[in-house]
Amino acid sequence: MSQDGPRSAELLASLPGEVTQRLMARAAQVRRAAGQTLFMGGDAGDGCYVIDEGLLKVELASESGAQRILAILRPGAVVGELSLVDGKPRSATVTALRESRLRFISRATFDEVVARDPELLRAVAAVLAGRLRDTNQALATSNFMPVKGRVALAMSALMESFGQPVGPGRTLIKVKLAQGDIAAMAGVSRETASRILNEWLRAGDISRLAGYYCIERAAAIEAPPG
Repeated sequence: MSQDGPRSAELLASLPGEVTQRLMARAAQVRRAAGQTLFMGGDAGDGCYVIDEGLLKVELASESGAQRILAILRPGAVVGELSLVDGKPRSATVTALRESRLRFISRATFDEVVARDPELLRAVAAVLAGRLRDTNQALATSNFMPVKGRVALAMSALMESFGQPVGPGRTLIKVKLAQGDIAAMAGVSRETASRILNEWLRAGDISRLAGYYCIERAAAIEAPPG
């Protein structure tokens, strides 16, 4: 599971500057308030979004209703790019965690630019192949790693992506997440995540500061090798 969407950020970075400029010149401005949905799984896939400001979460729901957060995306990331290739309905639900400002690139615009420069399609295919590798790794983690390791992996990824040093050996995770969100990232039940997080809280390995998690002793919550 990717916390900051590195693969999605690669999409624009891999394109020639003039191609990116053509796409951005025709992009529409979109805003979402915190908690507002950008799109839901099953919605029409009519284009992708580039994040200029804010924070988005990408999640899936199983048939039983269980939620799994696939990624937390920051400015510079692209979301919904699958629809540029196949035009099929959205495969996941994307919601703003913070007030967000985005630019929307329609599939019609993408198709027009691709007709002029086939390199664009090759760049998108490379990013999607990377996403598939990330998905395979996440599945392996879910199937073979103990539950405590999965929660540790989620916390470590959050620390890497959103961590801010606040003292010797202390790292504040600068994004507010509930225990249910961390459970959805790790692919475990909320009860399991709560038990593990509370264990670390009692031991002083992590703390809560104004609603944010703070890693007090990173070595104590390191995930075991997968």
